[in-house]
Amino acid sequence: MTSAAPAAAPLSRLALYLQLIRWDRPAGWLLLLWPTLAALWVAADGFPGWHLLAVFTLGTVLMRSAGCCVNDVADRDFDRHVERTAQRPVTTGAVSVKEALVLGAVLALLSFGLVLTTNPPAILLSFAALAVAIAYPFAKRVLAMPQAVLGIAFSFGIPMAFAATLGGAEWNLRSVPLSAWALLLANLFWVLAYDTEYAMVDRADDLRIGVRSSAIALGRWDVAGIMVFYVTYLAMSAGLGLRLGLGRWFLLGIAAAACQALWHYTLIRRRSRAECFRAFRANHWLGFAVFAGTAVDLALR
Repeated sequence: MTSAAPAAAPLSRLALYLQLIRWDRPAGWLLLLWPTLAALWVAADGFPGWHLLAVFTLGTVLMRSAGCCVNDVADRDFDRHVERTAQRPVTTGAVSVKEALVLGAVLALLSFGLVLTTNPPAILLSFAALAVAIAYPFAKRVLAMPQAVLGIAFSFGIPMAFAATLGGAEWNLRSVPLSAWALLLANLFWVLAYDTEYAMVDRADDLRIGVRSSAIALGRWDVAGIMVFYVTYLAMSAGLGLRLGLGRWFLLGIAAAACQALWHYTLIRRRSRAECFRAFRANHWLGFAVFAGTAVDLALR
């Protein structure tokens, strides 16, 4: 009986690490994945090949997990005062700061290893993507709408997808077209929409502890602001998609995404914490609709 007790320890550490990287909450990396894959399909004018698909899918999961480690270390003193985050492993001390940072570094290095199999332009952009991801947790201390920084971080897979698909062996970003940056800007408005829904969940706690968010900055215009963000994202995406040669199947995906945005309005209009959180967690289906429309449109040309 005594020999069985030590064997349980590694499993408990693994469970804590999986909790730290939100392994049980795939919505976070799906929000990153769908716009990245849509950009990959557009850049490749169809299926991009198994190599790039694997690189960007696995890289997305790894970088989102690494970002969770950095975020939880940066926010550990705030999280203990927020009902939703008080039991996170770093906040409770179940995982040390050093452990979390080491795990985050390992995951980021694994992701970088994947990027190294692509080309120099994608590698160059990966450094900028990492810098923005690290900066986000600290932006909420100084910016009224830190979600804009998150929007850049969560959209950087778009120019990286174009770079990996269209780039050559030169160490410059000339291969990344202006349309890739325009798509990044459009996607930023989607991130503003869903992360403001997320911020509405914690608004009372954030006001009490002095953390800034778009939900606080928008005040009573929060719901209206979210809908404006959705409309801007969908309108820009539709316009850019048409300019890039996409057609009716793509527009059908945009229409499906618009229907979901309207459903989100019914969830958030009363500002219920549970319903706002539900809207946030359902956003990956909106992103999937846009990706599916893009992929089907390119496949059926």
